[in-house]
Amino acid sequence: MTTIYPNRIPFYSVIIPTFNRATLLPRALESLLQQTETDWEAIICDDGSNDGTFGIAQKFIGLNQNIRYHYHSNRGTGLTRNAGLVAACGLFVTFLDSDDEYLPEHLSIRKEILWDYPEVDLLHGGVEIIGNPFVADKDNPKKKIHLSKCVIGGTFVINRISALDIGGFSALRYADDADFFGRAQTAGFTIGETDAATYKYYRDTPDSLCSTYE
Repeated sequence: MTTIYPNRIPFYSVIIPTFNRATLLPRALESLLQQTETDWEAIICDDGSNDGTFGIAQKFIGLNQNIRYHYHSNRGTGLTRNAGLVAACGLFVTFLDSDDEYLPEHLSIRKEILWDYPEVDLLHGGVEIIGNPFVADKDNPKKKIHLSKCVIGGTFVINRISALDIGGFSALRYADDADFFGRAQTAGFTIGETDAATYKYYRDTPDSLCSTYE
């Protein structure tokens, strides 16, 4: 398996998609540095920011050598997740949107689940919603649905090879996570769900992706 780290393959590759979130990105990265689980690498995937995101990334790379930075022109969430997936070295890939955060036990709880259930290809769930819990239905943007009826991509933990085998995420700017989940089901992934609410999903950012579809 490909790795850029001497003598180790990280358990997690934490992919952090971001676009013009220089003011919020530090909160997300601080929550990663505070994890009780330390066997991870992180890839900040910058989707064409022009607001000083690179400077924030440099600061945190200086704090932890397992944080990397990747920049490309604006492509949308799905292809930005894929950039991280291709660059990743971990056994499992997971996500941290740049306006969200982890509670300190987030990665350790999920690692324990994956050790206990090694057949799982995709683990999801376990979210605390901050703000409006209703979002536009991917099939009918004029209709609102509760997030409890959705899968939330930030909570995904995916076997990296399995994710690559089904082609990663689609080139969608909205609901790329639901699309991936559906294709994972079709491909026969073993899917697990946790209710350990350690992913803090902020819905109070005015220009968040979900808000633009409301």
